[in-house]
Amino acid sequence: MSGGGILERVPSVTLAFVSKRVDNMKGGKPKSQAKNAALSVNKKAAAVAKGRQSTRKDKQAKDPNKPKRPPSAFFVFMEEFRVQYKEKHPQNKSVSVVGKAGGEKWKSLSDAEKAPYISKAEKRKADYEKNMKAYNKKQAEGTKADDEESEKSSEVNNEEEDDEDDDDDEDDDDE
Repeated sequence: MSGGGILERVPSVTLAFVSKRVDNMKGGKPKSQAKNAALSVNKKAAAVAKGRQSTRKDKQAKDPNKPKRPPSAFFVFMEEFRVQYKEKHPQNKSVSVVGKAGGEKWKSLSDAEKAPYISKAEKRKADYEKNMKAYNKKQAEGTKADDEESEKSSEVNNEEEDDEDDDDDEDDDDE
C-alpha cells in the first residue's frame, strides 16, 4: 500500500460535500435554536393570518346553564372545616394553610367520622345526575328543533326554486 493517506483515496465530490457541511456548521446558531426560532415565527404568522393573537387551541365555550359537578366528600368536609378554622384563627389569610390543616384533619378522621360527609356527597351526586339528565334532554330537544328549522327553510327554498323552474318552462312554451 502507498502511504498517500486517506484523502487521496476519497473522490473529490465527497470532499466538496464534506467541506460545505463543515463551513455551514461554523459559527451561527446551533440547529435546535435555529429550528425553534423559525417555528415560533411561523406559529405567530399563522395566528395573525387567522386573526388570532394566541397560538393556543380555542376552547369550547362553557354553557352557563350546565349543572356544576358535585363536590367529593372531602370538599363537603372542607366547606365546614373552613368556617371552623376561620373562627379559631381569624388572623390567618393564607388559603394554603387552611387547605393543609384540612387535609391533615381529613386524614386523621375515622371512617365513621367521614360517613356524614360521604352521605352528603352521594346525595349531591344523585341531584347532579338528575339535573344532568334534564339538561341533556333540553340540549337534545334544542338540537332537534334547530335541525327541523333548517330542514323547513331548505324545503321552502326548494319549492321557490321549483316554482321559478316552472315559470321558465312556461316561457319556453311561448316561444
